[in-house]
Order: sequence, then C-alpha cells, then structure tokens
Amino acid sequence: MVYYAHTKDGKDEEYYQRLKDHLLNTAELSSKFASSFNAEKLAYIIGMFHDIGKYSNEFQKKLKGENIKVDHSTAGAQLALKTYGDFIGKIIAYCVAGHHSGINDYGTNVKKNTLASRLKKEIFDYSSFENEIDIVKFNDKLNIKIDNTNSFFSIAFFIRMLYSCLVDADFIDTEKYMNDGKVDRSIGDSLDNLYDKLSAHLETLKNLNGDINIKRNDILKQCIEKANNTNGLFSLTVPTGGGKTKSSLAFALKHALKNKMNRIIYVIPYTSIIEQNASVFKEILGKDNVLEHHSNFIFDTKEDNEDAINNKLKLAAENWDIPVVVTTNVQFYESLFSNKPSKCRKIHNISNSVIIIDEAQMIPHEYLKPCIVSLYELTKNYNCTVVLCTATQPTFNDVIKGIEIKEIIDNPQKLFMDFKRVNVIKKGEVSDDYLSKELLANKQVLCIVNTRKHAKKLYEKIKEDNTYHLSSLMCPIHRSNVLKEIKENLINGSECRVVSTQLIEAGVDIDFPTVYREVSGIDSIAQAAGRCNREGKIEKGEVFVFSSTEDYSRISGWLNRTKVAGEITLRKYEDALSLDAINFYFKHIYDMEKIKKFDYKDIMKYFEERGRELKFEFESASDNFKIIEDNTYSIVIPFDETALKIIESVKFSQHPNPLLRKLQQYTVSVYESEYKALLDIGVIEDIDGLFYLLKDKKRYDDKEGLIFAEGSEALFI
Repeated sequence: MVYYAHTKDGKDEEYYQRLKDHLLNTAELSSKFASSFNAEKLAYIIGMFHDIGKYSNEFQKKLKGENIKVDHSTAGAQLALKTYGDFIGKIIAYCVAGHHSGINDYGTNVKKNTLASRLKKEIFDYSSFENEIDIVKFNDKLNIKIDNTNSFFSIAFFIRMLYSCLVDADFIDTEKYMNDGKVDRSIGDSLDNLYDKLSAHLETLKNLNGDINIKRNDILKQCIEKANNTNGLFSLTVPTGGGKTKSSLAFALKHALKNKMNRIIYVIPYTSIIEQNASVFKEILGKDNVLEHHSNFIFDTKEDNEDAINNKLKLAAENWDIPVVVTTNVQFYESLFSNKPSKCRKIHNISNSVIIIDEAQMIPHEYLKPCIVSLYELTKNYNCTVVLCTATQPTFNDVIKGIEIKEIIDNPQKLFMDFKRVNVIKKGEVSDDYLSKELLANKQVLCIVNTRKHAKKLYEKIKEDNTYHLSSLMCPIHRSNVLKEIKENLINGSECRVVSTQLIEAGVDIDFPTVYREVSGIDSIAQAAGRCNREGKIEKGEVFVFSSTEDYSRISGWLNRTKVAGEITLRKYEDALSLDAINFYFKHIYDMEKIKKFDYKDIMKYFEERGRELKFEFESASDNFKIIEDNTYSIVIPFDETALKIIESVKFSQHPNPLLRKLQQYTVSVYESEYKALLDIGVIEDIDGLFYLLKDKKRYDDKEGLIFAEGSEALFI
C-alpha cells in the first residue's frame, strides 16, 4: 500500500504527496533550522515523527474523501515517549502533539486536550510506518546551558524553539508541494552588502556642521568600535536626539558580521516609531531587505496584482526569514510566549540575531520579568545579542539578579551633559485657566497631559488657528495628517500650539522651543524634553513640569504609581533628567513593584511549578500573556472617501481580511465603558461581525477625534 500525506483537489493519485517524502522533507528542513542552536538531530526526529499517525488506514481513507475523524498528531507523541523515555520523549511529544492546534498544557489525564490525556488516548493503528521509517537513536546531551536561575524555563523555551522549527518546516514543505515547488521565498542581500550600504550613507553625514552632529558622530564611532564584542546583553544609553537609530543599526550590522549572525530585529513599542524607523532603514538598505511587521502595516498593491518584492515580504512576515525585521513589543514578546503555530513559526529565526530593544523602558511592567528572562535566554542559548536602547536606562539587574549588561557608551553621564539642550522648570500646581493663558503667550509650544479628557478640555480653552489636538481618540491617518501640518508650521516659523497625550513623546521627530509636561514618570518627562530644542537651534529650551488641579487630570494604576515616583524624584533632584535622578526613579519604581515581582499574571509559574517533571503549561501561559488586553473595542471611522470605499468593499467581499487590514489606519480603540456608551446612544453598528462602524459622522470631530457623551469617557491616553 502507498501512504500519502497530502492530496490536491481535482488531481489523480499519482499527483499525491507521499507520506515518507513529506516526513523526510520536513525532518531535513526542521534540522536545518535548528542548526542555529545546535539541535539538528532532535529537530530531525521531531520532523520524522510529526505526521506518523497518517500511516493509519483510517487517515488514508479520510484523505481520499471518506468522512472519518482522525487524530494524526497524537501517534508521534505517544511513540516518542515509548521510544525515548520520559525526558526526551516529552520534549518531542509537546512539539508533535501540538503541530496543528498548538502546544498543549501538560495538565492531567482527566482534562481533555492536555498532553497528559493525549499520551493515554486510544488512537488508530499506525504501525505500518515501520515498513518505511527507521527510528533514529538519540543518546545525546542537550546543547543548552541551564543555570540555577529559571532552569526549567530554559527547557520550556527550548521546546518552543524546536516547535517553531517543526511548524515552519511543515508549512514550507506543504506549501512547496501545493504550489508545485514554484514558491520563491528568497529575499534580501547579504549582511556584508547591507553594511556597505550603511557605511556609504554614514559617509555623507560625517561633514554635517554643528555641535550636535559632532556628538552624534562620536556616538556612532563608539557603537562601531564596541560591535567587535562577542554576543551578550548590552545597553545603549543615549540622550534623545543622539542619533541612536542609525548608530544602533551600525552596531547591529557590524556585530552580526563579526559574530556570524543572520539578521537584525528591531523591537519598538509604538507603531508610530516603527513607521518612522522602518522608513529610514528602507531608504538606506533597500525595501527588499526590511520587513515592517505590525498591525497597521499594509503591503503595497498594484490593482489586484502584487509585485514580486511585496509578495516575498508577505511570505517573510510568516517566519521572519529576511535580513532586517522591524516589529512591535506586542508581536515580539507575545510570539515568544505563544503556543500557536502561526505565531511560533517565526521564533526559530530569532536565534542567531542581533535584537535591538528600542525604548527599553517601555517593556510592559506587568510582564517585565518574563520578558527580561526570555531576552537573557536568547543570549545564553541561542547566540543572540540584545541591545537595550533608551535615553532613560532602567536597572534590570533589580528585576533579575546575576545578569551582566555591558554599556556601549564609555561615559553616559558626560554624554547627557553634552546633550543637555533644555532647562527643566518646576511650576507646581496650576489650573487649566492659568495654563491656557501661558500656552497662548507662546508662539510655538507643546503641552503634554496625562489623559485624553484633559487634552480635549485644555485644547478647547485655547482653540484657534494653528492650534492642534493629538490623542488616541483620533484615528492613525488623522494623527499623521495633523503631525505633518505641525511639522510644516515649525519649519516655517509659523504659530503652532499643540495639546497632546503622551503618544507624541516617543519616536515623533518634532522640535519645539518650549514644552509643558504634566508631572508623570521621569522617563516620560525625559521623552517630552526630547521634543524640545531637539536640534539645538537655541541655547536652551524650556520644559515646564506642572501638576494639574483639574479633576479630569487624575490617573490611576501604574500611571499613577509612576507619577508618584516622578514627584518624589523631582523633589529630591535639582536636575530631574540626570542619570542619578533616572536611576533613583527606576529603583523607587522597582521597590514599589517588588510585591508583584514584575509578573502580574504569574507567567513564570507555568514553567517552574512542575518543571522538574517537564509538566509545563504552554497554553495557559499563552492565554495569560496579553500585552494588549481584550477589553478594548476598535471602532472604524469613515474619515475620508478612501475609508468609505474600503468599508463598502468589505461588506461585499468573500475575502475581507486584506481590506480589514487597510481599515486599521481608520480605527480608534475604546475601552468597554466607552464602547457601551456609544452603543447605548445608537451611534455605532456591527458590520457582519467583522468590525464596529461609527455611523454618526457628527460623533467624529476633525480637530478632536471621537466624541463621547458627557461623562462616559474613560480617562486614558
């Protein structure tokens, strides 16, 4: 009897893919992927075992059209435990059992869909595999370093890496068969070529005049020199405006070449920064070398046909097989803790990479420990280098003891003094009436407050020509249009007053002579200061820090804790933006957070509680590791003619997903209470279960964005 893995609709049996061929192809490809972390043999075995249950007669009948329910994934898991014993067998079993539906919790025999129950499950006879497949012996030691810190987490992380190799190999071999081998995934230049391109670009910057550019060149020089280090954890502490985007890219490319690494991965907290940085990288390195991977990104299309580069970029988004990836905190960290094939598929390609964590202070505090532990794991066992890049460097040694972080800059303290372009002036308590008069007295001024409601109320007090409002109540394309107008006014020397929430603080390249910042965390105040006198056009810009007396300025939770720590730091230090003040601020924050151990959802317990028996809870960890919680709703705004056309197209499309991605530029995220308020007054409607549409255009203001009924709006940024 001939056993098959896959069929093609409308094709005769001679065109089916033989099962043995699929297993061998998947095993060899999986082994190749795992070579980056020295686990080739084990990955090969996992590839050979993953579809071994398809050797049952029942599966072969199902393949040919019979209506039979067959579980083909459990067989390989059971065979692995029987063949390789409790330790190696379980490692293989997690990967094989979950290669379609996701890695299971080990759980118990009682609960369905746990690995424990599946290892005891009765399945169809698949013994015919013995006629075609040879069992490979495995007596090797695992090539992973396990220390006393988070030792079982290291094994769980290793399992997920092997799982990634398997699912990517399985997808690719199946894709190749279905497309008659015609899929071309090759994309991108060698890192040598990219370094040459970057070097040529940097040469053009060497002769730029001004003290700021001389200091930026010194930062660049230090980054290139320190790139000769071996892999590990680094920090790059550079003041805002110090040119860290290009300097960190220079470090990453040279370091990758020196240590024979495969790619550069930029992890950035906000999509606004991603779009800006990715644009810079594409301009320097070429579009086909940079993958921009986040929820708002839309691949270019030409009518109904994608060009070759865009098609390859779409494929690269599946597994990150491209020289430079620019992505979000959400995409990166949630993938590292996911149990699902589609999200895990890419993570084996994180191995052997230089990972730049931009704005490292923005790593979500609720998940800080699991995030930092996973970054440490990547440097320890997967030949990665991690660069924690920020103007306000947190002291992560207070979160995880015993990790060494090497600073790239020789003298950060001196550098901060050299780049000091602003004076921070403490204003004390002020009302909006007082504040609005001060803002109107300035020709060009930025004021940043802590809540959306405060931003709207303050803006309404100073509303006139060349005055602008920015908050997350405006859809992304609206904010982009407003920012473009703001930048033009600043360049032209025109009047320009802006009231914004903190969304303007990171990655938005604007330069005001005067900034007002409502008291908050010192890291936020430092980011606000980075929007003041950014290019050193005047001797010293002015940053006024104030406390608001208005009720609608009040904040709670984490934001309030950072505000309290900021107030304490402002009282203690004359220069609140000095490195000493920043270190004090983060130490104070960490002391406040110790009770929760920077792991609000107890993610680490899923890998440590029963880790000695390799009884991990992958699915539970994945379900609980959500950087963006699900209690928000996205409302689509019919902002312009383009939005209206897309909305109409979605209603009649059989394949709406590409169109829904385009609509992300027109969405506003609201909290549950806000969503219910909009629903109660009948201004939103559900479009075929695909999205919520704002149907009353009067509820969206061309200056302020989404308008709520009075009293319904939550006080968030």
